[in-house]
Amino acid sequence: MPARPVRLTLAVLMSGALIVPAAQAAPRGLPEPPKEAEAVGFGGAVSSVDPYATQIGLDVLRRGGNAADAAVAVAAALGVTEPYSAGIGGGGYFVHYDAKTGEVETIDGRETAPATADEDLFLENGKPIPFDEAVTSGLGVGVPGTPMTWQNALEKWGRKDLAEVLRPAERLARQGFVVDETFREQTADNEERFRAFPATRDLFLPGGKLPEVGSTLRNPDLADTYRELARGGVNALYDGEIGADVVRTVNEPPVDPAANRKVRPGAMTTDDLSGYRTLEHAPTHLTYRGLDVYGMAPGSSGGTTVGEALNILEGTDLAAADKTQYLHRFLEASKISFADRNRWVGDPEFSDVPTEQLLDQDFADSRACLISDDSVLPTPVAAGDPNRPQDCQARTADGVEPYEGPNTTHLAVADAEGNVVAYTLTIEQTGGSGIVVPGRGFLLNNELTDFNFTPVTPGEPDPNLPGPGKRPRSSMSPTIVLQDGQPLLAVGSPGGATIITTVLQSLTGRLDRGMSLVDAIAEPRASQRNAATTEAEPAFLAQPEAEKLKAIGHQFKTTAEIGAATGVERLPDGRWIAAAERERRGGGAAAVVTPAR
Repeated sequence: MPARPVRLTLAVLMSGALIVPAAQAAPRGLPEPPKEAEAVGFGGAVSSVDPYATQIGLDVLRRGGNAADAAVAVAAALGVTEPYSAGIGGGGYFVHYDAKTGEVETIDGRETAPATADEDLFLENGKPIPFDEAVTSGLGVGVPGTPMTWQNALEKWGRKDLAEVLRPAERLARQGFVVDETFREQTADNEERFRAFPATRDLFLPGGKLPEVGSTLRNPDLADTYRELARGGVNALYDGEIGADVVRTVNEPPVDPAANRKVRPGAMTTDDLSGYRTLEHAPTHLTYRGLDVYGMAPGSSGGTTVGEALNILEGTDLAAADKTQYLHRFLEASKISFADRNRWVGDPEFSDVPTEQLLDQDFADSRACLISDDSVLPTPVAAGDPNRPQDCQARTADGVEPYEGPNTTHLAVADAEGNVVAYTLTIEQTGGSGIVVPGRGFLLNNELTDFNFTPVTPGEPDPNLPGPGKRPRSSMSPTIVLQDGQPLLAVGSPGGATIITTVLQSLTGRLDRGMSLVDAIAEPRASQRNAATTEAEPAFLAQPEAEKLKAIGHQFKTTAEIGAATGVERLPDGRWIAAAERERRGGGAAAVVTPAR
C-alpha cells in the first residue's frame, strides 16, 4: 500500500475525527505503515522500532508539534504496539536539547521502590529468592514513572497538552495494529507465564492462542486508560482509580489458581504512588574528539559508563587503528568501565556517587594504561577509585555480573527548529512482570529486579541494593552529541546492560570509523561487561577479526541479538537523517517529515 494513504488515515485518527461507537462492530485494524531503516530530509525526523509509532510521531510534527510533543506521542504508541518493552506501567529517561537555549536537560522517570522495601527485599532466610520468582511477581514492581515523565516533558518543552498527544495512541489501541513476527515470537517466549494471569491471557493470547502474524490485536482497555489520563491528567494514576487498581494488582496478583504458579505479592501503597516525583538531573557531559557528549546521570549508569569508556578510548586513534585493534580497545574499555560502574554507581539520593570523578579524563587515563595491544585483562577487573586515581593498578576481584533484563525501547526525534529528544523507556524484562492490570490494558514492570539482591563484590559497599523509595540502577543510555553547540546526533538502544556497549559501539562506529549512522547501528555487535566471556552476535563471530581477537585472548559466547538502536543525525545543510535497525527485532522504522535525498 502506498505510504500517503496510510499517513492520512493516521492523521485522521490523530485529529479525533474517527470515533467508533461502542455498540458498533470492531473496526478494521490499521494497515502497517512502511518500514525503512534510513530516511533523509527536512522538517524533522523520527526513529523508533515500530512503524505505527514512527508514523504517529511524524503526524504530530506535521500538525505543528515539536520534538517533545512527538516523542511523547511515539512513546504512547509504543505502549500499544510494543507493550512488552514499554508502557505506562514502567519508567525511563528523557534527554532533551533545546534549540533556543542550546541547553541539554533531562528527566529521570525511573521507577522507585515502595516505602516498605529494604536491603532484604529479595532475600528469604538470608538467601536470595529464585530470580524467576522475583521477575514474575508483585514484589519486583516499582512505582511507575512514565506517565509523569510525559506530563513533565510536555509542560517543560511541549506545545501540546497530554490529551492531544495521547489521542493517536488511544485510537491505535482501539482500532488495533497488525501483529508481526517479532510480536508473535515475544508472546510465545512469554506464553507460559502469561497464561497464569487471566487479564494477560485474555489480552495477548486471544481465544487462548498465540496471535497470528497478520492478525489485528486491539486493546480497548488501554484505549480507555489513555482516555482517562487525557481527561484527568496523570493524577488519574498517581492519585486516582488507575493507581488504586495498580496497587491492588501489585499486592494481590490476580493469578489463575489452576496455573500452579507461586506469585509473590508486593507491598505498594497509594502513598507510594502519590509521593512519586520525576527528577531533573544535570546531564552527564564530556568532550570526545572535540564534540560534546551528553547522557543520563546516575541513577542511570549509562552516561557515566559510556562516558568513561569514551574517555579511555580518547587516547587511541581509532580511525587509524585496524579493525581488530579497534574492537580490542572497545572491548577492553567496556570491561574497565563496567568494573567502575558496578562499584560506584547507584541512586545518588542513597549513595555518594562520584559522577564528576568517573568522567574525569585523568581517571580515564589511569585506567586506559591497563590496556595492552596483545593481551586481555583478566576478569573480573577490580574497580578503580575515581577519588584517588592510581595509574595502571591491574587487579582482579571476586564478584559476579549483575543481571538486567534484555528488553526496553528507544526513540529519537528532531523537529524543524532543531530541538532533539533521545528517550529510552522500559518495563524491564520482555513482558515486564507478566501481569496486566485487570481492566486497564497495560503490563506492570519488574524493574526492582535491577537492584542487586546481594552485594556484587563480597566485602565492598554496593550502591545498588534495594531501599525504600530508591531507584534501581539502570543501563539506559539516551545520548545527544553536539558539535559547536548544535545537534549532531542522538542515539540509544534497548538491551539491559548491553545498552551501554551498543551505544558505545554505535558512537565509535559513527564518530571514529567513518560509518554512516545507519551502518554504525547495523554493525555486528559484541558486549563485554567485565566478564570472562564476551557476548557476541553470530555475525560478529563470522568476521575474520573474531579469530584474531581470540588469538589475543578474548573468549566469546554467542547470543542471537544485541540491542535495537535508533538515532537521528543533522547534516550540515540542515537535512536530518533518521536511522534504525535493518534487521534486529524485524527492523526499525525511520522517517522524516519531507524526504529529500
